[in-house]
Amino acid sequence: MAKSEEWGLGDFDIGKCIGEGKFGKVYLAREKQSGYVVAIKVIFKAKLDKYRFHAHLRREIEIQHGLDHPNVLRLFAWFHDDTRVFLVLEYAAKGELYKLLRSLRHFSEKRAATGRLKIADFGWAVQSNSKRHTMCGTIDYLAPEMVEKKAHDHAVDNWTLGILCYEFLYGVPPFEAADQFDTLKRILKVDLKFPSTHYVSAEAKDLIRKLLVKDSSKRLSLQEILKHPWIVKNADPSGTCSE
Repeated sequence: MAKSEEWGLGDFDIGKCIGEGKFGKVYLAREKQSGYVVAIKVIFKAKLDKYRFHAHLRREIEIQHGLDHPNVLRLFAWFHDDTRVFLVLEYAAKGELYKLLRSLRHFSEKRAATGRLKIADFGWAVQSNSKRHTMCGTIDYLAPEMVEKKAHDHAVDNWTLGILCYEFLYGVPPFEAADQFDTLKRILKVDLKFPSTHYVSAEAKDLIRKLLVKDSSKRLSLQEILKHPWIVKNADPSGTCSE
């Protein structure tokens, strides 16, 4: 699809709504000239004003537009009118991963380790070599250093990868509790338990244990994750399996 910085809403045939969030909606659309199918994220400026989210949106656009990787949802262009901001995004036809997870309850180890996953939301992403103090994210995925309001770096992402591995294999996040306070307590204690509801290999559990480490300096690095026996055994080396 030819990109254009001069696109406007009239350049697209707008289809059904395929998603809705705090700041707006996402629509299936077709670019008229090329016939290329995309997703258009419509963000209402009034919501940006209300929640003071302008800087986050600018950062999201800058980061996502600069990334070109098969596991990142492409941001082709953006434009705006008096009341809305429009992001023209790659259309992920298979939908949201968590809808599939909810329908299956949990993934097999092979499915959990493979597949063409795409990161789609960069609203809280930053490009920085320094440590941060921002407290952000969903409670179940917060690393201990964030809960303790300590400075943190990219190691929080490795912690979250451990949370996701557990959730893919067991169907629930590892520190889930009846209320948020108890969840935070379990995170700080790293109260990690592996239920016997179904079989999960020792290699998978070992990877999760080595990612969910309270001392961020002792968590597996990305390079070490790629060399871990469970990853080597199950994952496509390219990380872009077409399943």
